[in-house]
Amino acid sequence: MFETTVTYIIDSGKYLLILLPITMPFILVYFFWTIRFNWLTMKFVEKQKNCLLQIKLPKEILKSPAAMEIFFAQLTPGGAGTYYEAFIDGKTRPWFSCELVSIEGEVRFYIWCSQSKFRNIIEAQLYAQYPNIEIYEVEDYTKDIPFDLDNYSYYTIQYKLGKPDPLPIKTYIDYGLDKDQKDEYKIDPITSMLEFLGTLKKGENIWFQFLLQKYEESDIKLGTFKKNKSLKEKTKEEIEKIRKEAIPPGGDKDTFKFPNPTKGQNEAIAAIERSTSKASFECMIRGIYVAEKDAFNPINITSVRQGFKQYDSSILNSIKPGEASDVSDARKDWALFIPFMKQINNSDIYYTKKDMFHAYKLRSYFQPPYKYMASDPFVLTSEELATIFHFPSGMVSQTPTLKRVNSKKSEAPSNLPI
Repeated sequence: MFETTVTYIIDSGKYLLILLPITMPFILVYFFWTIRFNWLTMKFVEKQKNCLLQIKLPKEILKSPAAMEIFFAQLTPGGAGTYYEAFIDGKTRPWFSCELVSIEGEVRFYIWCSQSKFRNIIEAQLYAQYPNIEIYEVEDYTKDIPFDLDNYSYYTIQYKLGKPDPLPIKTYIDYGLDKDQKDEYKIDPITSMLEFLGTLKKGENIWFQFLLQKYEESDIKLGTFKKNKSLKEKTKEEIEKIRKEAIPPGGDKDTFKFPNPTKGQNEAIAAIERSTSKASFECMIRGIYVAEKDAFNPINITSVRQGFKQYDSSILNSIKPGEASDVSDARKDWALFIPFMKQINNSDIYYTKKDMFHAYKLRSYFQPPYKYMASDPFVLTSEELATIFHFPSGMVSQTPTLKRVNSKKSEAPSNLPI
């Protein structure tokens, strides 16, 4: 048996050597094309000036997350329209980062865009839905904290979906926030996150980053030869899968049977069909807990990992922890990718944590230098994004540390002398 295996390996090696002169040019062309495409893209991105906008909320917001859904539906600018733009200019799809941040317990909302020319669109759409908010361009808050292992402790995490993309998470519509309700009966899922962020002490910081860009089917202009299934095809397959599971077992295999779905299966199909009409985005969610050595509280790691549990549904989808660093044993960072590297030198064990921290600060995920770092993007609709990132009503969320506008805007009296 052993001799047969060795002979097979030797024969396979001979065939590879024979084919190498034929395959090598194609391999070299592929790698050259990939490297050149990434270089052009990075060069284009570097030329674009980005901007970070902070949103200060009024004391009362009476609109539901549906207003934020309208905002997200407008963030769908495309990438290169022609092959010249893709392969000569390096033009790529712009991306955005919606950020929910707590700096020593002070909760803030930010929106970052990879190209500052979209600032006017962001401001116009936000003011259209929330006239009383205030928007400022600010310095990047991440610059205040370096990667310094002597003075800070870090926990970094990237999240993923628990089930296939077509299945949506539990959204604000499922919570009834699309209907008129008295404030005492409203349940806004984002308030639990805000209350937790407001409990941080001096020296503690938690940053959540929701990266998104318009969903497009894979194409050579996006830098890949692979053709992915469209969202409609994925949705159709998922619905068909649910219907097959609803067919009663037993009986003659040639006998046609009608599906008999349960209430949960019917709700899942209805939710999937509802999401097909929404704008779709490729997404990645990141979280970072960084604190001074003396202020670091490991208990907060659990809250960061479970920060999106309120959007989980047993019949639909969930947001769950994906790749993460480990504060207690940083060598596990390497073990995520190379299991036998647990015994590496202590001077190198923070490599992955450092990269995830820098990737957050650069808002890099869809393009180099941290393209698709450690995991693939998942797809969320405008409805789902509006659920996990929206401005809560002041009557529902009374978080005292939430950054709000100090005064209410109103029209000037009509009888003022001119």
